[in-house]
Amino acid sequence: MRPTSLPIYRPWLVRGFLRYSRGMIRRKFHTVAVDRSRLGEIGDRPLIVAANHPSWWDPLIAALLCEKVFPDRKMYAPIDANALAKYRILGQMGFYGLELHSRTGAEQFLTISKAILATPGTSIWLTPEGRFSDPRDRSAEMMPGLAHLASKVPGLMVVPLALEYLFWEEPQPEVLGRFGSPLSSEGASWSKEEWNRRFTDSLRQTQDQLADQVIRRDTSPFEVLLSAREKSQSWYDFFRSWNARLRGKPIELRHGDKFTQKRDQHS
Repeated sequence: MRPTSLPIYRPWLVRGFLRYSRGMIRRKFHTVAVDRSRLGEIGDRPLIVAANHPSWWDPLIAALLCEKVFPDRKMYAPIDANALAKYRILGQMGFYGLELHSRTGAEQFLTISKAILATPGTSIWLTPEGRFSDPRDRSAEMMPGLAHLASKVPGLMVVPLALEYLFWEEPQPEVLGRFGSPLSSEGASWSKEEWNRRFTDSLRQTQDQLADQVIRRDTSPFEVLLSAREKSQSWYDFFRSWNARLRGKPIELRHGDKFTQKRDQHS
């Protein structure tokens, strides 16, 4: 692949991957919901979504968010070159290798990323912390690639995304995402250092706001994107149902109502 060419993106393969990953997510999680109240209008401007990195599931959740929130944009994502060599199929779906701690790798990342952002109908999704981090951990410094790229691309929109995976009232965990206010390079002449500081502050603020919503168990701003399939009853629910029938009373088998109304509307 020439350094200036776009990563390979095969739509039919991406569609199959999305169908498969939605099935995986439905089996493992109760609800995927997002708060995009701060997102605003992106239009057709170059777009980067930069998230914290709490889980192995992040790329699959990012793909779902891109499909649902930005349906007219292809998702591209840098990935460690060693991981890409191990999972070569990702190289057919918009993922491109990132050689960490290499000057040549950094230059190639910038060249490919700028080519992507110059192409209409695209977006880049990345995790600038560069490692897995607990959603309450704020110690990871941002890798310099995002700030360097942001300082070079006119009209760029950089959107912070906070993710959390949490247990509430159901056996399966919830996945919650919150988009922060976009940072725009329009009319800005920020240095790489200023971009890094501003983005770091924005992502951490978005994480804090999501954490506050999680602690308060406030689902009001969230839109349900995906819900778990109904499963067979557990032994506990079987006896609850049996007892309710003997008493002639209705029973709600879901253990909480945090997303009940939203789930019913979504379904």
